[in-house]
This record gives sequence, C-alpha cells and structure tokens, in this order.
Amino acid sequence: MELTFVGCGDAFGSGGRFNTCFHVQSAGSAFLVDCGSSALISMKRLAIDPSAIDSIFITHFHADHFSGLPFLVLDAQFSKRTRPLSVLGPTGLRDPYRSVMEAAFPGTAARTFKASIVELPADTISTHGAAKVLAKPVVHGLPATAFFGYRIWIDNRVIAYTDDTDWTDNLIELGRDADLLIAESYYFDRLIPFTEPCLNVCRLSLQSASSSCT
Repeated sequence: MELTFVGCGDAFGSGGRFNTCFHVQSAGSAFLVDCGSSALISMKRLAIDPSAIDSIFITHFHADHFSGLPFLVLDAQFSKRTRPLSVLGPTGLRDPYRSVMEAAFPGTAARTFKASIVELPADTISTHGAAKVLAKPVVHGLPATAFFGYRIWIDNRVIAYTDDTDWTDNLIELGRDADLLIAESYYFDRLIPFTEPCLNVCRLSLQSASSSCT
C-alpha cells in the first residue's frame, strides 16, 4: 500500500500547497480521501492516473475537500473512462454532489461510466472494494452528521484521518493503533474552533487509546 499526499493545504492555499486530497494505491485498487478544488492539477503533476481511481471518500462538503469532483469527473468523460466510480461520504452527499456538478459544468454530457453516490452510515464498518471503512462523526460545523473522520483498513494496514475537527472522543477510536494517523492542524500556537485536533491529540498522546500522535 502506498499513500501520496496530493494536497494538504487549507482553503487559502497557504504556502502554495494544494487543497486536501490523499491518494492510496493498494494491491487491489486505488482510491482518494477527499478531493479539494486543486486535486486534479496536483494529480497530473504527480503522474497519478485519475482513471485508475475506484472510489473517493469525502469527509465533508467544504470546497477545499469536495469541489475538485467536477474536474475529475469531466476529465473522466473526456478520457472515455468506462470503469465505475464510487463517491462516498456523509449523509446528504447526493444533494451537494448534484449542486457542485451543475454549478461547475452545467448540462454536461451523459457519463461514459457509472458514478455511484453512496451515503455512508456513521459508526459502522462497511466494505468498499478492497477497503474496509469506519466513518466517525467529527466536529467542524452544522449539521453535525455532515462531517466524518475515517479509519480505513487496506492491505493489512490501517490509515486514519481526523478531518478538520475540534477535539472529539471519536478521534480516539479513529486513531487507535493505526499504522498512519493523519491529523489536520492549522496552528500549533493557538486554538481555532472546529479545526484544531492535532495540538490536543499530541498533548493528550491519545492516552485513552494507548496510542500516540507522530
């Protein structure tokens, strides 16, 4: 299994970094976690083939995590993609997906491939392709059901991602004994509501989970 940070920047492009997007290549499939506005640009620079992606796991519907989808889908149409694509995320995913597609490229042609939109149940492990996924609600705004952190089992490894979130005890279950914990952090020297887990995670060392933040 190989994970590539396609983007790890904020909504303002601080430091010239691209919006949030992680690419995971496993023995059986390839998938993304989040697809921020600049995801396709960065993928092309990194020579990652968008047409080989089977699934995209969306954490929430803010543009720096979500609005790269229209570009990826349009690229797939022009490249004559035929393999199915699954877009998975929190409750309510279908409406923002339709809205962002129509806002970005109104009336685009019918798909040359099947795009499945899947609303994931919270607090439940489900299987999607080669990956098992646990979606846990995190704290980043309203409605509370629209923000997920993920724990993903793939190729006998565990990847955890906190998403943008304030402290929540759900981070303990997400991060427990993970091979890789990706924790969002905006500043280390001051707290920002709804976006600052890493400072607290590292301070507490995930003692309740017998784990640590590195």
